[in-house]
Amino acid sequence: MKFTRALSLILAVVLAPFAAAAPNTQSNAIANSAELKQKLTQTLSVEVHSLQQSPIPGLYEALTDRGVLYISKDGSKLFHGSLYDLDKGMKNLTEAAMAGPRMKMIKPLEDNMLVYKAKNEKHVVTVFTDISCGYCRKLHNQMDEYNDLGITVRYLAFPRRGVPSANADEMEAVWCAADPLTAMTEAKAGKSIKTAKCDAKIAEQYHLGQSLGINGTPAIILEDGSMIPGYQPPKDLLRVLESTN
Repeated sequence: MKFTRALSLILAVVLAPFAAAAPNTQSNAIANSAELKQKLTQTLSVEVHSLQQSPIPGLYEALTDRGVLYISKDGSKLFHGSLYDLDKGMKNLTEAAMAGPRMKMIKPLEDNMLVYKAKNEKHVVTVFTDISCGYCRKLHNQMDEYNDLGITVRYLAFPRRGVPSANADEMEAVWCAADPLTAMTEAKAGKSIKTAKCDAKIAEQYHLGQSLGINGTPAIILEDGSMIPGYQPPKDLLRVLESTN
């Protein structure tokens, strides 16, 4: 992948010079954010959704279809990773930057979700899932417990082997089944699902997950857009949800 190859060539990034760049560097700075976006797109083959000042002076924060990237004002230096605030208990500033946009980015695919609705709904979580991962199956086996606690679970597809793949085709068969909710339960029990085709938008769901910074399943998106990367038992998830309200 061009994006990965490009990042692998970045051996080190020194952040200090960003805050106090020399005058000759400033004179060559790319002031136009449109130019910065274009450079990122052309160099890394990424789509830039937004570009804004990061918590570090002289460093821009770019929200892309491959997660958050940081780029210097002159467009010459790139940082890919998480920023933490030491004065706020190691708060992950990169994750915080993603939380707000996540819910807006998810909304266009709401009609393609498989929803296990709680009768007495108190909370709604969106889970990027794969039919073959062990913890995805464990979460699904406890669906009644989540629902009984008032937690509605909405599934989006994140085939771990990518798209296209046999894995993605299997997930499309679930989404396109006559009864997708039952098909999901059967698939996560290891049963084969009859091949079916429809406009399930499995690729779009997968690429959305990548845009949101997801690289494994299950990934649980909370109501405020924050993400829990991994399985959470029903009562533990409820405690997290109640603490964020």
